[in-house]
Amino acid sequence: MVLQDDFGRAATEVRVSLTDRCNFDCVYCHNEGLGETRGPATPRDDELSAEEIRRFLGVARGFGVDAVKLTGGEPMLRSDLEAIVRQAPDEMEVSMTTNGTFLPGRAQALADAGLDRVNVSQDAMDREAFADLTQSGAYETVLEGVEAALDAGLSPVKLNMVVFEPTAGYVPEMVDHVAERDGLRLQLVEYMPELAGHPEWAIDIDRVHGWLEDRADCVETREMHDRRRYHVQSPDSESTGVVEIVDPVENPQFCANCHRIRVTHDGRLRGCLNRRDDHESIRGMSRAEIREAFVETVSNRVPYYGEYLVEEDGDWVRNEKYVETTAAIGSSD
Repeated sequence: MVLQDDFGRAATEVRVSLTDRCNFDCVYCHNEGLGETRGPATPRDDELSAEEIRRFLGVARGFGVDAVKLTGGEPMLRSDLEAIVRQAPDEMEVSMTTNGTFLPGRAQALADAGLDRVNVSQDAMDREAFADLTQSGAYETVLEGVEAALDAGLSPVKLNMVVFEPTAGYVPEMVDHVAERDGLRLQLVEYMPELAGHPEWAIDIDRVHGWLEDRADCVETREMHDRRRYHVQSPDSESTGVVEIVDPVENPQFCANCHRIRVTHDGRLRGCLNRRDDHESIRGMSRAEIREAFVETVSNRVPYYGEYLVEEDGDWVRNEKYVETTAAIGSSD
């Protein structure tokens, strides 16, 4: 039985953060909407165990969830990552978002464990710009990681590029790069100043859509988030690349088509990336208790834009009527 919220959105995917530790310190990072980012650190006591993750994924699969994306921080800092992948339900697609620095030594083992594909963060085709953005000198290692993922069959490998003032000039080069290389796709991710700060870095993402529409040979719309997919031919060959824009900022259509439930590294269920008032911990819970918490999280979901926030005079403002109603319900439980 697939669960739906009151807005008809089925919960078919989960996104599980394995850690908030990271060996990068990217200037745009919002740590899965939780704010504070951290550099390298030893394993933390508050991270979900492999057994807790296995238990949660089993419950999610029982509700018809057919895909899980493993995230961080940097999920490959978990030494038990292969075991986590291996114990995911057989019928569930397992993917991962990573900065790619550990893929050269582990991509094949992860594929053997059952990982289906990876997203790799790569914001520029320039060593110095990459170092400035990530506060790391791992540019060549990331490129090697992408190749290792392709060699291991973790394809298509999606390159995630956050589009904001420091990276906007590299978009054409990145588009040409994926068009020329079989097995790669590009996701241009809209910068989220409401989570990461620095609103002056945001750009008009519609301009990027317009540029891609002019550049593309074909444009289609995916069911997921009603997202446009641009097929772009390489200027130097007959090969074609696929480019998508992830544009969640002030986008009611994005929220209306959201099918994800999130789990933080410390075991809190979340129905929405943008909200921090809908968390429910599943630490130490039995399967029956996790089932109950999962049902409640799905039932409490609302579209962030258009319901939790409403548009007034061209601005998005918090819907106090909704907030007061949910608060009253919570106090009466």
